[in-house]
Amino acid sequence: MSSLRARYDHRPFSAASLLRAAVFLFLVASSGGHGDSGGEEMSLYKKLSGVIIPGFASTQLRAWSVLDCPYSPFDFNPLDAVWVDTTKLFSAVNCWLKCMLLDPYTQGDHPECKSRPDTGLSAITELDPGYITGPLSSVWKEWLKWCVEFGIEPNAIIAAPYDWRLAPSMLEKRDLYFHKLKLTFETALKLRGGPSFVFAHSMGNNVFRYFLEWLKLEISPKDYIQWLDEHILAYFAVGAPLLGATESVKASLSGVTFGLPINEGTARLMYNSYGSSMWLYPFSQYCRADNIQWNWKHYFEGKESDRHRYHCEETQSDWGWPNWPTDLINIEVPRYPAMGAYPTMPMPQMAQNVTLPMEYENPVLLSFSPKDVSDGTLFKAIEEFEPESQRLLYQLENYYKNDPVLNPLTPWERPPLKNIFCIYGIDSKTEVGYYFAPSGKPYPDNWLITDVLYEFEGTLLSRSGIPVSGNVSETSGDGTVPYNSLSWCKKWLGPKVNITRAPQAEHDGSDVQVKLNVDHHADHDILPNMERSPRVKYITYYEDSESHPESRTAVWELDKGHHRNIVRSQVLMRELWLQMWHEFHPDAKSKFVTKATRGPLRDVDCYWDYGKARCAWPEHCEYRYAFGDVHLGQSCRLKKSSADLLLQYLDWYVFFSSSPFQSSLHIILLFFSNQFLGSRSSKNTAYWHAKVIQQE
Repeated sequence: MSSLRARYDHRPFSAASLLRAAVFLFLVASSGGHGDSGGEEMSLYKKLSGVIIPGFASTQLRAWSVLDCPYSPFDFNPLDAVWVDTTKLFSAVNCWLKCMLLDPYTQGDHPECKSRPDTGLSAITELDPGYITGPLSSVWKEWLKWCVEFGIEPNAIIAAPYDWRLAPSMLEKRDLYFHKLKLTFETALKLRGGPSFVFAHSMGNNVFRYFLEWLKLEISPKDYIQWLDEHILAYFAVGAPLLGATESVKASLSGVTFGLPINEGTARLMYNSYGSSMWLYPFSQYCRADNIQWNWKHYFEGKESDRHRYHCEETQSDWGWPNWPTDLINIEVPRYPAMGAYPTMPMPQMAQNVTLPMEYENPVLLSFSPKDVSDGTLFKAIEEFEPESQRLLYQLENYYKNDPVLNPLTPWERPPLKNIFCIYGIDSKTEVGYYFAPSGKPYPDNWLITDVLYEFEGTLLSRSGIPVSGNVSETSGDGTVPYNSLSWCKKWLGPKVNITRAPQAEHDGSDVQVKLNVDHHADHDILPNMERSPRVKYITYYEDSESHPESRTAVWELDKGHHRNIVRSQVLMRELWLQMWHEFHPDAKSKFVTKATRGPLRDVDCYWDYGKARCAWPEHCEYRYAFGDVHLGQSCRLKKSSADLLLQYLDWYVFFSSSPFQSSLHIILLFFSNQFLGSRSSKNTAYWHAKVIQQE
């Protein structure tokens, strides 16, 4: 493409040259050599493989015990669904809890019931299959439907389910999970003959990060990068909580039910028994742990291993809100009449098993930052009023601070992968802080949330309506993870970035905005500063224009993309599919798939336009009734195969529209205006330059 542009920029053209160019372009456009055979296009997928790493609570758990449940018609037998079987949850909640709880210190199973993660794709598609419960608990099922519709073979998509209750090191110690994940990639390479895509959602990104660090120590350093290049083609990080999520602290102190028919106290009791409960804790971007040489085998043999040196930059203490929108936790604790001022932390030993509230004067409000949560300061401060503090501090110390591979509660630098796509939703109302006070009830209901702080579309607000002070971002998070945590991956972009904003729905390119070669500084967020219609949902692409050596990074922000539903988003699946197809197609020369237009790719994307009394997108869709259609939209179907429609997203196709004559004329006019009209058509020439440069 660059050589073509150089040719028409520096060499004069005669009328005969232009005529020959027109004939050549017409022949290329009308020959159909690139898209006559859908079978040839589908054969490109023969090497494609994908590994899916689900998020927290997104893998089915099955019983591996025989448990008799009194006063219930249901018992638990081997391979019965545990997470999540709503029938048994309603009728035998105590039995169900036995199969879900872990020992908070050893991470061992309950003496009466043992649960293990299911295997295969069925473990991550629907958590509770059924006519009613299936759609409500669907996770990756819609994504698999796309794979089937586009001809992906069954053995090309591999699920990597895991026991999401375990701390990272326990996943390897108990289940050898990371050994198995390594074998999964190596098997996919032998089976398919090419590297794999990695799709990780939510906490699955934390799992994948840990795997990369574990792998670095499992194989020799000189083979590490080579192994990654051979086995992983691209990494799609979806909804990654790169600096943690606020709701995880809420789950530890008051409980989050995840929509299940249990009370918050029961949910809290269950959540705090899991070693993974802290894997999503918020932490400071200015605090890091220096890795020290260790011995993995000694760790699992129970021998003492070297610890990570944890330190924070001075910036952490210089700012009021160093890396979070506002104070994360604000908690009201008693000040006893005899104590005077509230003591400094750690507090002296006082009465054990305190039930709050008790007789006290003038309660003290303590505020805590993400650093205070991740280093244990919060739990030390409330230790005398919180029976769970000792267990939480034990897990934090043993499974995170002293983890043999890395401290997961530290910032993630860009992994040494060639292609990374970081994808998340924005502009949803997202919790960023809480106010807690004693409830007067015993554990696990001893804390009451008195107020919730939110970020929403560039503002901070509270449930109670009181003003909130803090750092205001230009936008907000995805409803679960705050924006500053999701957008941490923007720091992975190169020094020059192309920004494209386009409607999420199918479009003809009229509302696409592009900014090329925008300077990017890793210490500052990069913002689009583009116009937007209030009634249109956009997707904003940040893509390397100038990359770091041997790497390529892109960040996609989806307006109103919700954290838990984003993997079911039709828009996301379309964009993922186009980018994957672009990666494998031999005619694709640009770094990223074009954003110039988006049309229907499947029959279900066609619909009836009642205003015009025809199928929408008439250039791609037509009315074709089939037996069983019950409304007009169902009878709208693609004119061509999906494989043929995908060709419009190739680099060479940018020069061609639906008519070969129009395509040829466009380029001839570009040549002509550049060579003969000079400055009189500089505006048009600049427009076409931007169109060409955008594809490179």
